[in-house]
Amino acid sequence: MVTRTDYQPTSRRPIADMFRRTARGPVRLCVRWGIHPDMISYLSIVAATGAAFCFWKAKSFPVLLIAGPAFCYLRLWFNMLDGMVALASGQASWRGEILNDLPDRISDVLIFVGVAHSGLNAPSGGYLTAILALLTAYVGMLGQAVGVHREFGGMMSKPWRMVALHIGSWITLGLLWWGEGRIRYAGLTVLDWTHLVIILGCVQTIGVRLARIMRALREKATGTATG
Repeated sequence: MVTRTDYQPTSRRPIADMFRRTARGPVRLCVRWGIHPDMISYLSIVAATGAAFCFWKAKSFPVLLIAGPAFCYLRLWFNMLDGMVALASGQASWRGEILNDLPDRISDVLIFVGVAHSGLNAPSGGYLTAILALLTAYVGMLGQAVGVHREFGGMMSKPWRMVALHIGSWITLGLLWWGEGRIRYAGLTVLDWTHLVIILGCVQTIGVRLARIMRALREKATGTATG
């Protein structure tokens, strides 16, 4: 039996309408068939595991650099779908918010650790990127934790990390196939440069989110004092 609630999330990630439209039909099917949103959250980890495996084996089988980013986008799609199903089926809850976010963090680690061990870049870059991805998400949630709102701003939020990895992967693939296998420039491989871009973007994103959270806290304190 499905337990319906009146709970509404206090903070929702902005999602492009074009991307959201791709899930409208599946949302109706999930609600009709009684598929629990938690199951969809777990499927996002399965997709991330697929991406990690593709990146891990990409040096031996470069064609997997096509499939790896595809699994990354499937992971994002499941991340969106679970929340939409939860709202449409009346199953949104605080517990659901935890189970929506925790698989996301596991997915970030799986994907970038897979890239770290691809043999196409320095492992340290993949691990540092995973750490910064976790820290970026953590800082975003701090606002909600301290009573204001969750922050999703900054140039290197979760979708853009996947886009950057996609671009780096396909450039690497193109060079492996048509560039005589030369993937190293200025001492770094293309995926090393990709990690560097993501890391710098995460630092900018953390700064933006912290600044906005602090500003919101000051405004809240001022409003309380004058209220």
